[in-house]
Amino acid sequence: MNATLLDTGRPRAGEEPASGSARLIPPGLDAILVLLRHGQTQFIVDKRFQGAMEAPLTHLGECQARLAGRKLATPATTPALPIPDASPFAIVHSPLGRARRSAELAVEEMNAAGRATPPLRPDSGFMEIAQGGWEGLTDEEITARFGDSLAGWRRWPTRFQAPGGENLQAVEARVQTALAALLAEMASDSMAGTHDRHQVLGYGDGTPEERRWSMVVGHGGVFRVVVCVLLGLPMEHFWNFDFGLGAITVVEIRAGRAVLRTLNYESHLGGKSQPQAKESADRNASGAL
Repeated sequence: MNATLLDTGRPRAGEEPASGSARLIPPGLDAILVLLRHGQTQFIVDKRFQGAMEAPLTHLGECQARLAGRKLATPATTPALPIPDASPFAIVHSPLGRARRSAELAVEEMNAAGRATPPLRPDSGFMEIAQGGWEGLTDEEITARFGDSLAGWRRWPTRFQAPGGENLQAVEARVQTALAALLAEMASDSMAGTHDRHQVLGYGDGTPEERRWSMVVGHGGVFRVVVCVLLGLPMEHFWNFDFGLGAITVVEIRAGRAVLRTLNYESHLGGKSQPQAKESADRNASGAL
């Protein structure tokens, strides 16, 4: 008996699903995107909201960035990172000083380990979310002066924002533009992948990893938007992701489909992430960026 194919409404082979992430990611793109959050800053030590304000890295923050660079130079060392053991295709960073300096320090360590790197490129699309009147203030000061809007931001980030700050719709738009440009560049002159292969880890064919990988050095707030955009999630999921200081996140793109492979990898930091891990979690819960 001949089998009959039912029309399930799903895209057929070679077709792209009509989601926002599918329109953003070039069809067939096989690539890796690494997100590296900047190191600790003095504003974080002082428990102040940063947003788009400049805040210098502390000595610990510089150490975190350097440790990240060493890990990225040797991703296969245990515990391994799921990125190719090769030089990055592109490294872009938020133009804010804490991200730029973290990128510089990470690259210094990668070069010292013998890993060639492309020139650093600033991209304002990955700048941290501006927090207007909250910037430079402590949680206590913001609660006293802007308690209602802060409470709303923590609960409904798509409906509330800092007075004079950016709303998530505007941030999403600029992130989409920046990602689209970077991903298109990575897709240029590269071989398209296919979904007609194993999609479950452990079933690979053992061939060397040759796909391109690029890195974005930026901020916890904007990275929440980046991950939502890549995974096709609405911005209501903004608070579902955390990014620690100096932590590494890896998004694999398989034939145009984004797969979250590693979220908030911190093993490379060792003792440099403690006791800051609890402070970072507390800060995330406060709504500070």
